[in-house]
Amino acid sequence: MTEELVIMRDRQAVTTSLQVAKVFNKNHRDVIRAIENKINSAQNCAQYQKMFVSSNYKDASGKANKMYYMNRDGFTFIAFGFTGAKADQFKLKYIDAFNQMEKQLQQQKPLSLPEQISLIAKGYENLSADVKDIKDRMGLPGNMAHSFSKKRNAKIINVLGGKKSNAYRDKNVRAKTYRALFSSYRETFDQDRYNDLPMKDFDKVIDFVNNWYPPFELQQEIRRANAQLAIV
Repeated sequence: MTEELVIMRDRQAVTTSLQVAKVFNKNHRDVIRAIENKINSAQNCAQYQKMFVSSNYKDASGKANKMYYMNRDGFTFIAFGFTGAKADQFKLKYIDAFNQMEKQLQQQKPLSLPEQISLIAKGYENLSADVKDIKDRMGLPGNMAHSFSKKRNAKIINVLGGKKSNAYRDKNVRAKTYRALFSSYRETFDQDRYNDLPMKDFDKVIDFVNNWYPPFELQQEIRRANAQLAIV
C-alpha cells in the first residue's frame, strides 16, 4: 500500500493529485481545483507553493494533462476536507505511508567507496563531454590565437622571401599576400575571422598554413618584385 500511496521524488516523500483522487474516490478536476485554490489564496501563499509542484501526465490518448505532486503538508491540507469514516481510514494509511517512506530516506546508508568512485567516474564522463562540446564550439583562446598568428606571419615572410626581401618591404604586395591567405582560409574553414575558428580545428589550420602557397599570379608578382631587388 505504501508504494501505491506515496513515492519518492527529489529525495522527498510525496504523493500525487491523481493518486489522491483515486484513493478518495474524488474527481481529479476537483482535487486540482482545491490545490490551486490553496496556491492562489492570499494567506500563506508562499508556504502553499512549497507544498505543491505542478507537473503533467499523459492519458490513454496521449494527451498531456495537469497534475500536482504534494508533500506531507500539502496532502494534509487537501485531505483535511475529506470527511467520513472511510476517508479517515485512508488518511491514516497515507500518514503511515509517509512515515515509512521518510524513515527509509533517513536510514539510507552513505555511499560505499566503490559507489563513490563510480559516481565520480560518471561525473568525469559528463565533464569530459562538456569540455568536448565547448572545444567544438569555442573560438581560439588567447594562447592558441597568438600561436596561430606567429605561424601565419612566419609563412608570409617565407613566401615573400624573408623580411629583407623587396616583396616583403612592398606594403602592397605584402597586404595582397595576407589577403590571399585569409581568402583561402575562409574558403577552407568557412569562418570570417581567424579567432572564430573552433579549438578542435587548431591542428588542421596549422597544417593548412604550412601547406599554403599564393595563387600563381601573386607568385609571379612576388618574383618580379624580388628580381628587381636583385638587379639593384
